This record gives sequence, C-alpha cells and structure tokens, in this order.
Amino acid sequence: MSVSASDAEFEQLKAELDAWVRGPGEEWSERIEELGDVPAELYAELRDRGWLSLAAPEELGGRGIPFARYLELLEIVSRSHGSIRMLVHVNNGLWRAMAPFVDDAQREVLKRAVSGEELVAFTLTEATAGTGADIRSTVRRDGDVYLLNGEKHLITFGVKADRWLLFARLEGSSGAEGTVALLVPNSGLPGAEVIDDSDTMGVRGTDHAILRFSDTPVPVSARIGAEGEGLAVALGGFLLPSRVSVAMSCVGLAERAQELAASYALTRTTFGKTLAERPVIQAYLAENYADIVAARALVLEAARAYERSAPDAAALSSASKIVAVDMLGRVTDRALQIHGGQGYWRRNAIERVYRDARAQRFEEGTNEIQKTVVARAVLATARARTATP
Repeated sequence: MSVSASDAEFEQLKAELDAWVRGPGEEWSERIEELGDVPAELYAELRDRGWLSLAAPEELGGRGIPFARYLELLEIVSRSHGSIRMLVHVNNGLWRAMAPFVDDAQREVLKRAVSGEELVAFTLTEATAGTGADIRSTVRRDGDVYLLNGEKHLITFGVKADRWLLFARLEGSSGAEGTVALLVPNSGLPGAEVIDDSDTMGVRGTDHAILRFSDTPVPVSARIGAEGEGLAVALGGFLLPSRVSVAMSCVGLAERAQELAASYALTRTTFGKTLAERPVIQAYLAENYADIVAARALVLEAARAYERSAPDAAALSSASKIVAVDMLGRVTDRALQIHGGQGYWRRNAIERVYRDARAQRFEEGTNEIQKTVVARAVLATARARTATP
C-alpha cells in the first residue's frame, strides 16, 4: 500500500491487522508471557507481513502511509501484547531520526532497518541524565576513530539490536553543542559491555540493555550528521512524532481494556444479575468510553499538526501524551476493578494489559517533562501577545 492507495485498500489492511491481533497475535502474546522473550519467528512474521515498514517513504522501502493514517494501524496493533506494539512502533519511527542526515552508505543501512533486515536501537537515555542536552557519554577523536566512553541504560532492544543509534558529546563540550549521533554496530566492539536488563514489570519479552563503553573505538564514518547535530538527530525527527505514536498506543491499549471489561461485565453474574446491569459498572464503562474518544481526538489532532508542520505541533505532541497516558491509567484501573479479584490473576488478559499500561508513563519522556514542553509553548504565546502593541 502507498500514499495513493484507495480507502478500500486501507480498510482491508486495517481488517487484516485486527484479525491477526485477535487471533495469531493473542497466541503470540501468551507465548511471549510464557517465555519472557520475543521469539525470532515473531519478528520475522511481522517483517514478512510488511508491518515493520508501514510508515517509511517508498524510496526507503516503506509503504509510505501518511502519519495520521499509520496511527490508525498502530492503534490496532496496540491492542495486542506490549512487546508486539513496541516492535511495530519503533521500527516504523526510527527512520525519521536518521533519514535527513544519512550519507549514501548509511542510507543503505537505513533501508535494511526499514525492511526489518536489521534492528536498530535508539540509544539516548542515561542513568545520570534526563532530557538529552545533559548526556554525559563522551567521544574524543583519535585519527579516523572516536573513542567512546560512558553508560546508557533502559535501552529498548539494546541486547538484540544489530546496531545502536547512539548519542554522545565531544569531550569538554556542554549543552547541545558538541553532541554527536553514531550508528554503532553491536558486534563485540572492544571496551563495550552489554548487560541484559530485561526483567521488567510489563511489556515482557522486549529486551532492554545497560551499555557501558570504555575507550570503545567507533569509526568517524559511523557519525550521522555533523558534530554538534547529535540532538537534532535525536529530537527533531524522532521524538515529536514518537510521542504522538505513544499516545495512540495508549488509546489502543485502553480500547483493549474496555473490550475486556465490557465482555466480563456481560458474563459475570452476582446476586442474580450480570455486572452489566448494575449502574456503577455502567458508569465505569461510560467514563472509559468518554475518556478514550476524547484522547483519540487529541492524538489525531496532534498527528495532523505534525504532518503540516504547524507551529503548535510540539506542544500538541506533548499534550496528547499527557492526556492519553492519564486516560490509560484511569481506564485500565476501572477495567481491572470491573473484573474484581479475578483481574488480579495472570490467567486473565486484563492483568497483562494493566502491567503493560504502566510503561507508557515514562516512554518517550514522563508527563512531568511533557508538561514543561507545553508550559514553555503557552508562556511563549503569552509573551508574544503581551509584546504586541
């Protein structure tokens, strides 16, 4: 499917995804929970179905589906296991960071990432740093190599990735100045240590890594963009749309929680009545519905703002994540409450959904960070209005 594909083709793709999520996807979900790992066969299936390359442009080997429409597909995938959603989300978004900066040789690597032939891990977060401008990992140049030092943590796919899209700074630099982006192969580099840190509360099966580097040699040719453009690579093309994508992931997972709650309410009987007949349960389901549709509308508005490069796109991106994350917390809590004690047992899908939902609160930046972004935009608008005669 391409940008010019018909609405009928798009609806067919949505139906195909939905059928997979409710059938094979649910079987894969149970297997992931049992193994605590995402089998290589699942990754291959997602790749072969073309679901890892939905959003990238056709010249990179993707299907070229516009962002807002892609989010409708991610919404469906997000009703599945958190690790399945994570694979689809990251593979369909990471190209945005790299594409504006890669040279010809790196573009071939990027195409392999888009197709799913190679897995690239976004490697920004550090234990002692927060927003990106304060990263402490450093490089110093020695001829045609950089010597990399530092530590990264909470790196999704950091263990299994073929390459890390890694961000550091030139020794002695501060702030955004001197930051660099490096496409580093995960192939037993000298001085590189990969620690599996995958034992998480939710989104079981997705591997996470702690990475430590001690004078690890990285070719200067692995740099993406110029020295000083590291944060432009990290923040400009990836995090803004990725935050909107995470917000839509919250919507999809909330929809799954609502489905499970409504189904349980129709079948569970107490004192001669189904739960669905009880006003308090009806109120929970109504509140969930209102929460979900309101969040979804804001997410799609943020997506459209991003597509047209609107001045408020960044603020809307962060606002959509604030609203969607808070919504998901309320919806999954009510859904679990409708299940009563049964919902606390792992044999019931709502238990997994509840655990997976908690991860969204810090993915692509906590709500505390998002509120800072939104507040800056609000105050900038107020200052401009005040300055206008």
